[in-house]
Amino acid sequence: MTFTFVTLFSNLIEGYFHDSILKRAMEKNLFSVKYLNPRDFSTNKHSKVDDTAFGGGAGMVMNPQPLFDALDSLREEDENVHIVFMTPVAKPFVQNDAKRLAKKSHVAFVSGRYEGIDERVIEKYADEVFSIGDYILTGGELASLVVCDAVSRNIEGVLGNSASLEVESFETPLLEAPSFSKPKLYEALGVPSEYLKGNHSKIRSLKLALSESKTKFFRPQELKKHKATQKLS
Repeated sequence: MTFTFVTLFSNLIEGYFHDSILKRAMEKNLFSVKYLNPRDFSTNKHSKVDDTAFGGGAGMVMNPQPLFDALDSLREEDENVHIVFMTPVAKPFVQNDAKRLAKKSHVAFVSGRYEGIDERVIEKYADEVFSIGDYILTGGELASLVVCDAVSRNIEGVLGNSASLEVESFETPLLEAPSFSKPKLYEALGVPSEYLKGNHSKIRSLKLALSESKTKFFRPQELKKHKATQKLS
């Protein structure tokens, strides 16, 4: 699989793939990462990629020409590329999206800057548009990395133990149960005794109860979905 980051600042992204799980996955050729800079496609004599916004307002907007040409070149290179734009004015990105995108052969993330991207670019090239939350970032690179990370760990072979995916939050409406490691007592804080006894049936029951408790506190609507699902099954 290939990930392409369309960004003015590839150096903000590159370092993330130099360590840990994603580095090992790249070394195994499970996926590759490329970068495309719209500035390289600018026809402006100063290589500008932004301009003032029609209708007034503060800040500059990324103008269409460099992005049109950059994304045209991307599609010419690979007609199957799936182009994703990151913007706060879009549907929320969720785990099912990560699992679905992990089945694509090539996903490109377009990272906006300044006050955003000329809407005509999004209308022409977006296969999907996502938001990672109701807040504003300085640029789209962080949001693109968040989505890429979530997608990449769903690629077969990236995680050492694929069973890890099955018990994570958002695989069901419930949030994941708390995790504990050794030592069993640290600064007078202990581990639930049932975790230590080796009775897997009771451990599963306790984890379910803890998941429900955590979901009730943080995501009460999701707990209602879970309860409704249980009634139907």
